[in-house]
Amino acid sequence: MIVSFGGPEGPDDVVPFLQNVTRGRKVPPERLRVVAEQYSQFGGISPINAQCRQLIEKLTDEFSAHDVGLPIYWGNRNWQPFLIDTLQQMRDDGVRRALAFITSPYSSYSSCRQYLEDIARAREQIGAGAPEVHRLRHYFDHPGFIDPMSRNVAEALARVTRDPEPALLFSAHSIPIAMAQASDYEAQLREVARLVSATATPGRDWTLVWQSRSGPPGLPWLEPDIGDQLAVVAAAGTRSVVVAPIGFISDHMEVVFDLDVQVAERAAALGLEFVRAATVGVAPEFVSMIRELVEERLDPATPRRSLGQLGLRPECATACCLTP
Repeated sequence: MIVSFGGPEGPDDVVPFLQNVTRGRKVPPERLRVVAEQYSQFGGISPINAQCRQLIEKLTDEFSAHDVGLPIYWGNRNWQPFLIDTLQQMRDDGVRRALAFITSPYSSYSSCRQYLEDIARAREQIGAGAPEVHRLRHYFDHPGFIDPMSRNVAEALARVTRDPEPALLFSAHSIPIAMAQASDYEAQLREVARLVSATATPGRDWTLVWQSRSGPPGLPWLEPDIGDQLAVVAAAGTRSVVVAPIGFISDHMEVVFDLDVQVAERAAALGLEFVRAATVGVAPEFVSMIRELVEERLDPATPRRSLGQLGLRPECATACCLTP
């Protein structure tokens, strides 16, 4: 089961989708209107659902080519197909156990634990016969993620025209510091930045920055914010910046709007050339990685590939990544 965030697929979907995302968080209506306007610039359509469909198509071919005889399902947290509907369909199809691939590589409450809670809630609502679901392990340092991301960064650096030594920023979604302290989120992202940089451009300096922050202004979040770091880059006399969105596996709204529109405009205002590296999307290595993660769980003797120096956990512990 591919488990993703979900996104609107038309103008009428935007407000209900945002209400799902922010339920229980007391987000002011005016804030929802601002975000809805951002979606309207893209016809009210988030790319994320189309990207999930493309990933499933490629993964179906990958399973077939390697004799992995498992059906593939897809459920979202915040928009159709909803997790509860997918799990209901799986139960009706006679599925009793399932492996979940979460489309976030990292551990934190919002990028992992919350998905597990939503799966558990959906199973509870379905009741008897709901499939037992096991999350596949985190894959942030798997070669299937690191290698295509490194290639994308190298290609982005090659597109720079103004400065032979552009600044390299690795970007990820910011989270509250209290949430970060309850998980390995920041450490995992720093490890990915180190691995990608070492492969794509050995010896080059880089900075891990944070984007897409939301929530009360007084609540401390991970910093530096990418906009603030652009000002630091410009003040140092650098004329070009390459941004690599390592926090995301595909080009959804936090990439195509927050980076390609807002950050690009901020860079232009500071006189910086802005080049954004592609996300891994459906790179062949990434699709093969998902199949490998499945095979690990089907056969414990399958080698577990990783490039990093952080410990790997097959599944989340009961008390990790809890909400502060």
